[in-house]
Amino acid sequence: MNIKPLADRVLIKPTAAEEVTMSGIIIPDSAKEKPLRGKVLAVGNGTKDEEMLLKEGDDVLFGKYSGTEIEFEGEKYLIMRQNDVFAIIG
Repeated sequence: MNIKPLADRVLIKPTAAEEVTMSGIIIPDSAKEKPLRGKVLAVGNGTKDEEMLLKEGDDVLFGKYSGTEIEFEGEKYLIMRQNDVFAIIG
């Protein structure tokens, strides 16, 4: 990965949203829920006041509107602060 977050930021690959169809109704992409789960791909070094608790490979839950969406080499990622992550799964 060529992206290295700074300070207390983490790079997350969101998991794909589950598509639900009901008896022939097609739900457009714009109406689908944003995923709330993802995998940490890279982490910053933390700050002098906040130690980095997350590590690469962690599956995490985060807020619906957390982070900034970026696109790199055709893939979509989120960059957010560590305190925007609610929990580590597993």
